[in-house]
Amino acid sequence: MTGTTQGGVDTSSVTVVPDTFALVDYDAAEIARVAARLWQQVGLPEGQPLRIEIDESTPLGRAWVSSADPPVLSIESGDPRASAQLFGRLLLKLRDRLDPDFGDPPGDDDLTLPQSAAWDAYAMGRISRFGYDSQRQRRIYQFRVRHGFSDQADAVFDQLWAAESLTWADIEGLSARALGEG
Repeated sequence: MTGTTQGGVDTSSVTVVPDTFALVDYDAAEIARVAARLWQQVGLPEGQPLRIEIDESTPLGRAWVSSADPPVLSIESGDPRASAQLFGRLLLKLRDRLDPDFGDPPGDDDLTLPQSAAWDAYAMGRISRFGYDSQRQRRIYQFRVRHGFSDQADAVFDQLWAAESLTWADIEGLSARALGEG
């Protein structure tokens, strides 16, 4: 499904695949609207095409940036009520990847679990400042599981959550510090 203008949001550059769903109660037009609104909010270039590929056959809920150029988000079902958090997190990571000053992080499949949790904390903190429910408690728990339950890990999480502009090296260093390695 290629979008149009819906609810004041231009969805013409968003393609949702498939455009109709048989196994889950998803609305491709609503997915396109949420993604297009977040695309604008995170500051990605206007008019650039975004493809969202949803595998409705699995309930796993995994989501990742499968391509930065052209931008493709791959999603395994999940919860449509959490789409703003999901798309926001992925689009902020995409924006980071496209920013030459951010650095060169590994592909999503090559991130360690602590690196992924640290980058998620950074992205979700920014999502919270857009006014979306960011599930802070869930994110800090995820961070603690990957970095240890310690005051040091909590302090690093707070730093990631509050940060406005980090590089990949910053995220790696903070993750290592939370693990007691830095």
